[in-house]
Amino acid sequence: MKKQEFNPKVDAYIAKSQPFAQPILTHIRELVHKACPDTEEAMKWSMPFFMLRGVILGHMAAFKQHCAIGLWGPEMNAILNADGLHSENGMGSLGKITSLKDLPADKKMLGYYRHAAELIVTGQRTKSLERTAKSVKPAPKIPPELAAAIKKNKAAAKVFADFSTSCQREYADWITEAKRPETKEKRVAQAVEWIAEGKQRNWKYQNC
Repeated sequence: MKKQEFNPKVDAYIAKSQPFAQPILTHIRELVHKACPDTEEAMKWSMPFFMLRGVILGHMAAFKQHCAIGLWGPEMNAILNADGLHSENGMGSLGKITSLKDLPADKKMLGYYRHAAELIVTGQRTKSLERTAKSVKPAPKIPPELAAAIKKNKAAAKVFADFSTSCQREYADWITEAKRPETKEKRVAQAVEWIAEGKQRNWKYQNC
């Protein structure tokens, strides 16, 4: 494995990760490069990504208590589903990984990465993301409790007005989903505090 294949930014990401996560990230990194020597590393959305011919092969990420490992493309999702491995528990393909024992055997992982690379090399995957045309969603209906609380906080009101429609909707849905009045009240207070600080609803995940 050639040292120049490694991106210093990924080195730094791994070094700053929690101690439990470092061997997981290092191992996945080695497997990817072993399976596909032409892999290039990049940082996207503050996470390490593995690229091949400009197309995303996969990614990995470390959080406070787990890691996420992603294999990109609908074909890989189908294969992982067939093997009973694909999980929606977390932002990766394999669920929340807390130790090396949570990963499939190395032979399996190498096979997955080699197949993912083959899909790109043979032209079956030419884009990182396959997007379909989406209808424009209407502006979110802001719950009255949230609207009233934001109106009382000048900082929050200004930030919320500048938020994108999707950011506003995330907060609106969070408040609306609260089943109990006390839960809704607590979420409204927390939302106003976060909004006033310029934070989106899922800011914790964006800054991991």
